[in-house]
Amino acid sequence: MKPRVIVIVVILALLAGGGWWWSRRGPAEGPLVLQGNVEVRQVNLGFKVAGRIAQLLVDEGDHVVAGQKLAALDKIYFEDTLRQLRAQRDQSAANLAKMIAGNRPEEIAQAEALVSEREATLANMKLTAERAQKLFTTAAGTQKTYDDATMAARQAEAQRESARQALNLMKAGFRKEDIDLARGQLAEREAAIGIAERQLADADLIAPGPGIVLSRVREAGAIVNGGETVFIVSLTTPVWVRTYVSELELGRIKPGQPVDLRLDAPQAKPMTGRIGFISTTAEFTPKTVETRELRTALVYRVRIVADDPDGVLRQGMPVTATVNAAGPDGPRLSESARP
Repeated sequence: MKPRVIVIVVILALLAGGGWWWSRRGPAEGPLVLQGNVEVRQVNLGFKVAGRIAQLLVDEGDHVVAGQKLAALDKIYFEDTLRQLRAQRDQSAANLAKMIAGNRPEEIAQAEALVSEREATLANMKLTAERAQKLFTTAAGTQKTYDDATMAARQAEAQRESARQALNLMKAGFRKEDIDLARGQLAEREAAIGIAERQLADADLIAPGPGIVLSRVREAGAIVNGGETVFIVSLTTPVWVRTYVSELELGRIKPGQPVDLRLDAPQAKPMTGRIGFISTTAEFTPKTVETRELRTALVYRVRIVADDPDGVLRQGMPVTATVNAAGPDGPRLSESARP
């Protein structure tokens, strides 16, 4: 065999063996070093309700904290609606209380007096009818007089019965169905007031968390709809570092594991973090990530929750993450072991 052929065969064997070793090798010893980029969440803030902007209390570049008031709408319309609903609620509450209490003793006494009056009228009409009957039987009275007296007595009896039934209604009070209807109307007013109170509270734009105002989209005096963006805020807590780990190194990390973070700037202070999320789905390495493996190697996305007390991390900033090989319960890396 020619020497050149022998050399080629040896080279091919070495390449095949090296490839086999590369695919079968275990994870490297020592700390795991990953390259990643900072991810800062941005949120578009707007009012939940429509209205005219009365105040803008922050500007671009301002730091805000959770619960801070950023802007406010003109509240006159919300306040007028709330006063109107509260007046209607009071009216419904008074109507319900009246139905539950029933009729007043004076009203019942008045109904009893009317019954007595109708009974007296009936007694008088009966006497008149009896006299008319006697006169008619003796030929001293006419048929018409007798008929009129008889009908008047029947009418008085009907009126007496009507007064008695009205007295019974007075004593029985309102029906249960009417009371339930009044109670439902009161509950409806209370619910409407709750909605109006929330709308009044939503006329203030509140910061959901600590951050920095990136952009002020609207100005005072503008009419905005519900959900329309007024501020764009970059949330500073928490700050995430997005990185990727190969399948061979996947067993070396787990959620909660401590991580040392370092920026490229020489004067930057080292920071700490922890593994917050490990993707369950493999993907191809993005072209913007520098790794030691091939670009086409499958990797898993990892999210590191960074501690940034000084607020130096910015969107897209490259970060070197060193994962302690001893795990979340082991010793931290010393300064000399850090990259």
